[in-house]
Order: sequence, then structure tokens, then C-alpha cells
Amino acid sequence: MTDGTRRTIGVIGGTGHLGAALARRWVKAGLRVVIGSRDAGKAREAAAAMAAETGREVAAGTNREAAELADIVVVTVPFASQAAMLEEIRPVVAGKIVVDTTVPLVPPKVMRVQLPPEGCAALRAQALLGGDVRLVSAFHNVAAHKLATDEEVECDVLVFGDDKAARAEVVGLAEAAGLRGLHAGALANSAAAEALTSILIFMNKTYAVDGAGVRITGTLAACAD
Repeated sequence: MTDGTRRTIGVIGGTGHLGAALARRWVKAGLRVVIGSRDAGKAREAAAAMAAETGREVAAGTNREAAELADIVVVTVPFASQAAMLEEIRPVVAGKIVVDTTVPLVPPKVMRVQLPPEGCAALRAQALLGGDVRLVSAFHNVAAHKLATDEEVECDVLVFGDDKAARAEVVGLAEAAGLRGLHAGALANSAAAEALTSILIFMNKTYAVDGAGVRITGTLAACAD
């Protein structure tokens, strides 16, 4: 990750399953992390526990505070909370890389693909945040409960974005978390990974899989991006 160890990663929704799991892996990798939550007290408790486990300093605050302190902002909230959360942090993320992990799951039919009118959650996020945010979309298909362990997770991370340099930063973030990050093209392509999550949920249930993931086969040459 380019200059990644010198950047601060703000995890929005950092006390949730995915946010907490990613934050812990990045802290263990030596990255500077700020855990954000709607409840600053809850964020501080999570940060203190993570610091005690890893022996590293972990900052905390409200979601907006975490976004303001961060160089790279990772949004890990449910689809139902996406719009409100992005509106909350929008004033403090101009010019920053914002990583949207949102999957458009609409209960109760979460095993059915239900993409929003914009085409995908990532394009919705870009519209909400505006063009001065370097939006990247990633981490859709990784089981949070597996990320929360120290075990190898057999899943690639497909990374989407129109800004190639920002996309490369997030590929590096995936690698720092012990995963293989892969460039997957334009932000609009995020629709494929977002839709695939519903399919993976269906397969988990149908085949009794403990967190199905995605692996790209074949020998991949070095990426020109």
C-alpha cells in the first residue's frame, strides 16, 4: 500500500462485525486506525480492548470524528444506514479516499439480488458524496466472522474504482488485512460483487457453507495499475 503505514484509516461502523474485524487486522499489521461509532463510548471501549490485545495504540470517536481524523475512510454500515451515514461524514471527507463496503441487502429477501436504482450501492455512494471524494468499493464478499480470526481467509477482495491510484491504495489495504486484493475495474463494476453477496448467502444456506467466498483462478501477472 502506497505510504499506507503513514496513513490513518478511519473505520466507520467500526464496532460492527465487518468494521471491527477489518480494524483489528489493520491494527495488527501496524496501521494507524481510528474506530468510529454512533456511540463514542462504545467506540472507545472497542478501541481499548483492541489495544490491550495487540499492544498497539487505537484511536476512537464518533463516526464523523473518525472520518475527520482519517486519511482513508472505510464505511462498513448496512445498506439501510448508508445514505444517512454518508450524509453525516460528507462535510469532512472531501479529497479523501472513501472505501464503501455496502452491499444492498434488503431484508427479508437477502438471498435475492436487489440492486438500487443507481445501479449499485457504490454509484449511490458516489452520487451522495460528490465528485471531490475518491470513492472506491471493496470487501463485499468476505465473511466478517472469518476475518475476525487470525486464520487465513480463502477469499479474494475485488476492488472497484475510477481513480486507479485510489484503487491501488485499497488493494494494499486488503493485503494488509491478509487478503489478496485485485483490481476489478470501474466503480460501476461494483454491481457484480454486490449482487454476488446475495448469491453467496444463498449458497451458504443451500450447501451448509461456513462463509462462502470468491477466488479468482489462474496465474495473474503483475498489475499494470
